[in-house]
Amino acid sequence: MANVKLVFSGTERSMTLEDELECYATKHNEILLNIKDVPRNEELFICLDKSTAIKFHRELKKQISFLTEEEVNNG
Repeated sequence: MANVKLVFSGTERSMTLEDELECYATKHNEILLNIKDVPRNEELFICLDKSTAIKFHRELKKQISFLTEEEVNNG
């Protein structure tokens, strides 16, 4: 397994620009989603098994399809 973590930042509009979302596979064969509230130094996380992560992926894609195309950034 590759040793890779993806880290995403929040948005200016939601005032979560300093917050971070980490996503990576664990050695326990789960997907870990970790949300860091950087200004408050707080963290929350959830681990998903493969079937739950797949359902989450499908739901996320569905919700993304509802978004309007007012802003598109690739990076």
